[in-house]
Amino acid sequence: MIVVIYLLNKIYSYLTSFHHVVNIPRMEEMLREGSVLCIGNPLLDISATVSDDFLEKWSLKPNDAILATEKHVALYKEFEANYSVEYTAGGASQNTARVAQWILKKPNICAYFGCVGRDDYSKILKEKAVADGVNVQYQYHETEPTGEPSVSNQSIISILNNASYYLQGFFLTVSVESILEVAQVAHKRNKLFLMNLSAPFLVQLYKSQMMQVLPYVDILFGNEYEALTFSKEHNFNTEDISEIALKLMALPKQNSEKGRIVVITQGKESVILAQDGKVKEFAVESLPSEKVIDTNGAGDAFVGGFIAQLVKGVDLSQCIKCGIWAASRVIERSGCTFDVTQSYDNGD
Repeated sequence: MIVVIYLLNKIYSYLTSFHHVVNIPRMEEMLREGSVLCIGNPLLDISATVSDDFLEKWSLKPNDAILATEKHVALYKEFEANYSVEYTAGGASQNTARVAQWILKKPNICAYFGCVGRDDYSKILKEKAVADGVNVQYQYHETEPTGEPSVSNQSIISILNNASYYLQGFFLTVSVESILEVAQVAHKRNKLFLMNLSAPFLVQLYKSQMMQVLPYVDILFGNEYEALTFSKEHNFNTEDISEIALKLMALPKQNSEKGRIVVITQGKESVILAQDGKVKEFAVESLPSEKVIDTNGAGDAFVGGFIAQLVKGVDLSQCIKCGIWAASRVIERSGCTFDVTQSYDNGD
């Protein structure tokens, strides 16, 4: 994956702010193009039903995930040549933008930034993301292919004026300096800065980087495994998710006038919301096991649903309920995909 925090000047005019959750303007004022800005690592997901022989040839297992190496380069060509493949715009933040856009039902509310190679895969990637209604603005790398690791540190501070931002925690692995630029501008301009813990290994191996960024985080997302790992790494001395959420909420914050909100998902168990020193729980929709197809995109979908309501200015309980609905719909399908004919009804 080409990892970059890069904002293009040409879409500066589209960027508008998330609204503070207290002062809510009219709906038509909220749902302007560029109201949501997600920054992340764009990936092209390629999926198909393959034979056992194919799995055996490439030492793959059903329902498994691996880190691709150089020996897998030829796999993609064979995969696409011999099977009916389906392409989906992927990457955690891009998934979140796609889900939010699906729920909002109005093109270009969500803007997305990331870096790709100038190749056929990036063309497909943009086509798929744009089809989902996302205002995609990639940076193109001239030598690295789409999906390869690379870092580009470019100054973005001059154009971070009006937006609030959602970033995935995976950026901690490559450029904490870039994250801090975004976070500091958001802080100076009193814009919301949202972040996801993203993975237990980030909490463990990138502890120092995470703690540099966390004081700027207004809304923090994570799941129970990430929360438990954080508790262990920071000596919270508890495995109670509600207590962990409260401790995360109470960690030092740059903008003390705007308290941190912590949202922890727990799979099929209740979602935990920590705010203003209190905890609320929200029941998760119960699905029969035969309807659960793929849970990998659940976290991204939850945040997408949450943001889709946050940008409309509704209260946090409605944000969480929409997040639960979105995650429930996505896990009924393979990959982070959704039925475009479905609509979320929150009583508006």
